[in-house]
Amino acid sequence: MFNPAHPGKVLKDVISEFQVNDVAEKLGITRVTLSRILNGETNITPEMALRLSKLLPNTTPNFWLGMQVNYDLWHLEQSVTFDIEPLYQARSREELNNL
Repeated sequence: MFNPAHPGKVLKDVISEFQVNDVAEKLGITRVTLSRILNGETNITPEMALRLSKLLPNTTPNFWLGMQVNYDLWHLEQSVTFDIEPLYQARSREELNNL
C-alpha cells in the first residue's frame, strides 16, 4: 500500500484560493485549529468531518473520516508489529469460493 496523504493536505489543496481565516470562520473554528489540520498536526474528527461536508457539499463525512483512517492505519502498520498468533488457519481462496 502507498503512503496516503493526511486529509488536511487534501483540504489545503481544495481551499488554496481562500484565506484560512475566512474558511475557519465558515467552519466555526479558530484559525489555529484549521491551521493544525491543514499542516497534518490534528486529526479529522467525526464532528470536523461533518463540518467539512457542509462546507464542501461534494464531499461526505465518510470521505473525510475514511482518509483519516487510511492515513492513521498506514502509519500504524509502519511502526507497530504485533506478535499475535492466528486464532485459526485462514482458508484458501478456493475453499472460500466453495462455501
